[in-house]
Order: sequence, then C-alpha cells, then structure tokens
Amino acid sequence: MLTPEQIDRLVEGRDADPFATLGVHPADPGSDKAGFTTCVLLPDAVGVHAQTLDGKPVGELALIHPAGLFEGKVKIRKRQPLRYEAQYADGGTYATIDPYGFGPVLGPMDDYYFAEGSHKRLFEKLGAHPMEHEGVAGTHFAVWAPNARRVSVVGDFNRWDGRRAAMRHRQDAGVWEIFLPEVGIGHPYKFEIVGPDGVVLPLKADPFAFRSELRPSTASIVNGPPAHVWGDARHRDYWQKADARRQPISIYEVHAGSWQRDENGEFLHWDALAERLIPYVVGMGFTHIELLPISEFPYDPSWGYQTLGLYAPTARFGDPAGFARFVDGAHRAGIGVLLDWVPAHFPTDEHGLARFDGTALYEHADPRRGFQPDWNTAIYNFGRREVAEYLTNNALFWAERYHVDGLRVDAVASMLYLDYSRKPGEWIPNDHGGRENVEAVAFLQGMNKALYAASPGVMTIAEESTSWPQVSAPVHQGGLGFGFKWNMGFMHDTLRYLAREPVHRQHHHDDITFGLLYAFTENFVLALSHDEVVHGKSSLLHKMAGDDWQKFATLRAYYAFMWGYPGKKLLFMGQEFAQRGEWSEGRALDWHLVDHAPHHGVQLLVGDLNQLYRSRPALHARDCEAEGFEWVLVDGAADSVFAWQRRAPGFAPIVVISHFTPVLRHGYRMRLPAGGRWREILNTDAGEYGGSGAGNMGVVEADGEGWANITIPPFGTLMLELDY
Repeated sequence: MLTPEQIDRLVEGRDADPFATLGVHPADPGSDKAGFTTCVLLPDAVGVHAQTLDGKPVGELALIHPAGLFEGKVKIRKRQPLRYEAQYADGGTYATIDPYGFGPVLGPMDDYYFAEGSHKRLFEKLGAHPMEHEGVAGTHFAVWAPNARRVSVVGDFNRWDGRRAAMRHRQDAGVWEIFLPEVGIGHPYKFEIVGPDGVVLPLKADPFAFRSELRPSTASIVNGPPAHVWGDARHRDYWQKADARRQPISIYEVHAGSWQRDENGEFLHWDALAERLIPYVVGMGFTHIELLPISEFPYDPSWGYQTLGLYAPTARFGDPAGFARFVDGAHRAGIGVLLDWVPAHFPTDEHGLARFDGTALYEHADPRRGFQPDWNTAIYNFGRREVAEYLTNNALFWAERYHVDGLRVDAVASMLYLDYSRKPGEWIPNDHGGRENVEAVAFLQGMNKALYAASPGVMTIAEESTSWPQVSAPVHQGGLGFGFKWNMGFMHDTLRYLAREPVHRQHHHDDITFGLLYAFTENFVLALSHDEVVHGKSSLLHKMAGDDWQKFATLRAYYAFMWGYPGKKLLFMGQEFAQRGEWSEGRALDWHLVDHAPHHGVQLLVGDLNQLYRSRPALHARDCEAEGFEWVLVDGAADSVFAWQRRAPGFAPIVVISHFTPVLRHGYRMRLPAGGRWREILNTDAGEYGGSGAGNMGVVEADGEGWANITIPPFGTLMLELDY
C-alpha cells in the first residue's frame, strides 16, 4: 500500500518515478504469492472497477485521496496491464487502459547511441509513434529532457492533466518515455515539464513532432510515417548515379504561401499546389523547385525561417501526406525538390525549444554564444552531442521520409563566426582565441558526411556570404562538405553594375570581370533570391537603370548573361516574368502582368534559356571547372561588351556576348575561338522577347583565324554555337 508521502507526491505531480507506484505491483514486494495491488489516478472519479484487457472483472478500487487517487487489491495471477472503468457523480463512465502496466519501448543501445551522439535513427525513437506494444494498440512517446524533475504527456486523452501520464525516466540518456494505450493518429498533445527548480514550465510542443496544429494553435499531433506509395524510383535512381556538378541545375525558388492563392485568397494546399506549380515549372524548363522553409513555424512574416517544428511540414498547406504527394508528383515529372533548412537559430516562443527542460538545453546559456541579435532568436549549442544529433537526424529525416533532393542551408555564415553581427565584448573567442566557431564547423561537416552517406543523390547548398575556404570541398580534404555554395559575390557585383547608368558602366568593368577570378574555387550556385526583392530593395526589373524599355532590355540581357556564366542557376518566383512590385508573403504574385507583352517576353526568354542550358552540355557540364570557360573579350570596357566561351569535351562550344549600353553596334570586330559558321542560338533583343529585332539573321561567319563582324543589339546578350 502507498505511504502518505508517496500519495502526496502522486497527487501533487511530484513523483519522479510513477512506474514505481502506479499500476500493478506485488502486494508484498518480496513475493508474488501475496497477490497484487493496483493504483490509479483518475481525477473527479467517484468509483473505479479494474478489469483485465479482455473485460474480466478483477477488483474494485477504493478512493484514498480526494484528488482522484484509487488503490486496491486485484485478483490476477501475474503482473499485467489492466483496464479501469471509472464512474462519475453525473452518472457518466470512462474506461482507460493503465499505461503503467507496459514495459519500456526503448532499449539500452538507444540510450548508448543517443548519449554518444551517434544515433542516426532518432526520428524512429523520439517523438510520438503509433504502434502495437505488448499486444495493445497505442502510441509511444519519448522526449529528451535530462534536467527535468518530471515529464508528462498531456492531451485531450487525459484532460491535459500532467499527473495522469507521467513518463519513465531513462537516466543514462536523459530521455523520458511512456506508451499510452488507445491514443492514436490525430490526437493533439504536448509535454508538461517540471524543471529542476520544481516549477511547471509552459506546455512544450514535441521537438520531434511529425505533425502540428495550424497556427495560432501550437500542439503537436500524433502522426505516423506518410502513408504514400512512392513512384519516383526512376528519378531517384538517376540522381544517385549522377555527378551533380556536371548536371544542368536550374532552380525555381518558391514561397509556397504566396506563389498563388485560391479564389478566396487562402493558401493552396499541397495537392492544389502540385496541380498548378509542377506543370508550370516543367513548362518553364527549371530542373528543381526550392521551397522556402516548410517546417512548422509560428509567424507568417518570418517566411518560415524561424522554425520550431523541424520534423513537421507546416499545417498551412495541409497534412504531411499531402507534402509527400507533392514531392512524388514533382519527381514523376522529372523535377527535384529542395528545402530551405534552418539549423542556425530558432525562435524563443515559450512552447518551443527555448529552455526546454527549464535549462538552456538546445541553446547556450550565455547570450554571447546562445542568442542571435539579428533575428532575436536562440542559437543551437552545436558542441552538445545531443543537439548536433537532433539536427543531423533532421537532415536525414527529410531525405528519407519525404525523398527531398537536397537542403539549402540558411545563414551558414552566422554559424561559422562567433563574432557574427557582434561588437567587441559581445562574443566569446574559441579555445584558440579565434573567431571561428569550431563546434559549428564540426557539426556541418558531420551533417554533410552523414547525409551524403545515407542518401546518395542528395545535395546540400550553403548560403555562405564570406570567404570561408572550401565550403563545397569534401570533409576528408578539410572542407565543410557541402555540394554547392551560393555565389553571393556574383549577385552583389552584377546588380551593382546594372544599377549604374549605362554611360558610367565603362568605368566599373571589373564589377563583371572580377567574379571570374574565383568562379571555380567552389561549386557555385548563382542565386537571385528572395532576399534581393524585399524590404525596399525593389524587384529585379526596377534594379535595372533607365526607363522602362531599358529596364526590360537590360533584365533580358542580364538573365542570358547569367545563364551563360559558369555556375548553377537559381531564380526567385515572379522574377521570371519581371514582377514589378516587391515580393510580399501576404499575397500572390502579380500574375496578370504575364498578359502584357514585355512581361510575357521575359517569361518566354527564361523558358528558352532553361531549354538551352539543359540541352547544351557546353553551358552546364563544366559549370564548376575552369576548363569550361575562356574569355573571348575581357577588355571591352569602353563599349561595355563582354564575351566568353563555354565548352565541354565532345560538344560544340558556345560563345556568350553581353552588351550593356543603348548603342546598336553593327560590324563589331571580334575574334571567335574558331573560324567557320556560328549559329545565333539566342538573341535577347528578338522580337518575341519584346526586343527590337536587331541581330545577325541567325548566323555569324568567322574567317580562318576566327575574326568576325558581329551585330550586337543594345542592352543585349547573344549566344553563338559553332556549327561543325
């Protein structure tokens, strides 16, 4: 029988080991022959009958505390789970199976690998997992909270009462677990945690939740793996065998909440988005869709970059199975899906990871290490094994469960430097006295190694804006292990050049030529991203100098310049048809603009550029290697003309000529790489794109030494292919 002290701890929710008191136990701890007693906490009940799971009555329990604590002898021959039928004063009844009659689900090897930081299947162990355990259907819950005094699962299944589902503490790993019978898919839940100081914390969402409620609600929802039969084997097999550096990769960056909206102005769910977005991307010739973060997040204007539910596709666009169908549909159409992924920081909303068990668990306690002033967020403690393991498992999770083709890792620069956006005295040097975050470096290297090993065919892309060396070099060569790196220098230099009045561009020729000095030091992605078309920066169209004619002509020439430049391509949605206004996450793109000829012309050009880029190995097969590029004209500053050759072994070379003044240049003398007939395969001044139609009638003839007289349109880019 329970002692008064045990009773007080149970009814007050202070019992750190409820499995030692609740449920069935021998009446005499020294012998099973004395029979068994059971104890259950059912607040507000006035009577409780105990039954076996098959319905056989085995005893009536007595109320031993007015809080709803019942105890009594039961007629059973061995320890086993029981069903309790509770009666209430209003005549109602409630039946529940005793969770304290079930053994643990996790094993000692889980404890070992988790504590070691080497567990690569945590998403199968922690979180909520519907299962059958010891012959009974229910859900197993597990959560890491090593400094908590007590952790309970609460939900509508137990009236959100933390005294009724207190969890078993696996002290070696700091993990708490419990199997709750008859709790299944669709039940909302949270964790009630008593911190080390005895204070009950605000209810916490599950860090491993696979589904969440729609904001502003914040509960986690029990959910199993996506019930989806995948049909993307052909797509995945292709990329597993491919060298991504030598493949055409043209990425359409999308914010799923504002690409388009439904007729009521609401978000499209995944199936509707798939019906509209995937055919559009196929028709435009892009190879990949990159989605701004779709992990669950509380605040719409963060665009998803302040994520709290790393393992749950946001409820804004429907259920997780819908996201699986979206990815599969894209793959069946030959389109890859990349996710923006945010391991750099997390918001401090009270239901999230901040001070999760009453201590700085996922973050550093010292704000000089654990707080990011730029975004008012917490920084992960990358040096803690369990935290690095949590994040690495998340990368593995998206590749395995949802077949995503890669992760674009946000804000890598902020992870690499301890003094990022900090003044002297606001940061702590590393053990060597330097500014490098060696713990974050080790995490990124470990994550990349694990992901590339587990999921051949994936790619990781770093948003890294500094000169950190070897971001895209293999870890065994001292690199960070990313597949690619965003080329922020290309974006800033070229946009700065094109914002200048044409008459001044001749004095800033090196804004364009400088990038080729480092173009092959990394595997680069040329990114014109969402960050460049918000917060007063204007759209790409309005970044171009001049009147409307000049803006459209320059933008067309710039796009062809970029598609002819070495590096993979990324373009944010709306810019493919020259969206005039800045992007806003609160509304759909201005699709009506496509009905106007100048905008339609830009859209047509981008589609043609993608088709050329994909069909001509000279334009993509050596994107990351110096042998694929050679200047044809680098010193044409006076005319603001640039020309270079793109090539790949065994394929016809292509010369790209870009011109950024309003002058029509007839008979421009230039020496091409070879004599003969060069076909004009692209001219951004063509009439169908909205241009004036100036050009070379489809052909440029070069003499035996390669010299040719070329018509170069105003604000135009040409692509010439040698016709063998």
